[in-house]
Amino acid sequence: MILNKQLGVFLNFVHNRFKKYMTAFFQEGGYNITPEQFLLLDALWDMGVMSQQKIADTMLKDKNSVVKLVDTLEKKGLVRRIADNRDRRQNLIEVTPEAIAIKEGVTALAINAVDLITKDIPKDDLHIFINVLSEMAENMNEEVNLLKIGEK
Repeated sequence: MILNKQLGVFLNFVHNRFKKYMTAFFQEGGYNITPEQFLLLDALWDMGVMSQQKIADTMLKDKNSVVKLVDTLEKKGLVRRIADNRDRRQNLIEVTPEAIAIKEGVTALAINAVDLITKDIPKDDLHIFINVLSEMAENMNEEVNLLKIGEK
């Protein structure tokens, strides 16, 4: 029982601290974005123009959350919606030149921040941790395989 409680408390704590730490790191580096906004931008930088549904599937988020993220990034001038020629009911999302201009700097900051968060933790332990998280995700949703998603 204690282990179950610790697991929930620790996962929640680390998740919240991670987001706070990353946000502060971005802010100090001069980038007004959150970790989730960075992940959306990173997906677009890697995969190119995508539908909001494809972004939601890639980020493992519901479509409504993605709409809010896109709205915010659009207001910041980092993404824009374009009509899908094949399905006019659907918007495609693409990065703007402003987003392309910050890609290297903000990505370097993100990598630096994660390196600091994981410093002094042996790589083997990190691999075990990622495998355990993946197994936990599969136990909650058999359709999710974090390791396969991570390969992309």
